[in-house]
Amino acid sequence: MTNAVIQPDGWAKAKGYANGMLAPDGTLYVGGQIGWTAEQIFETHDFIGQMEQALCNIVTVVEAAGGRVENITRLTWFVTDKSEYIVRQREIGDVYRRVLGRHFPAMSMLVVAGLVEDEALLEIEATAYIAP
Repeated sequence: MTNAVIQPDGWAKAKGYANGMLAPDGTLYVGGQIGWTAEQIFETHDFIGQMEQALCNIVTVVEAAGGRVENITRLTWFVTDKSEYIVRQREIGDVYRRVLGRHFPAMSMLVVAGLVEDEALLEIEATAYIAP
């Protein structure tokens, strides 16, 4: 058995990476998602708006692999502005619960100097387990 590339329907093709890779054992690795749409367009330059879009993108990849939010086991956040994250905790919590509900997987957060896409304010990658 080999890994399956997960590419949600209607999404622009990823260049040089996969949006998701589903291993034969059911582990889904979701590539870092940023705050752009399926067409790779940033509709907002606001941290909260980009965060919501990135989380929605993760859910879309998980669902394209046959999973649900509850299958997400880990999130790794990369943020470019620690103070923005800290100041907007209430909004972050509200958006997080709107997208992922009360499902809280293991999480890590790293503050980074920048991301490959200049407009991106954060990037979130995920791991999920979807029983084969």
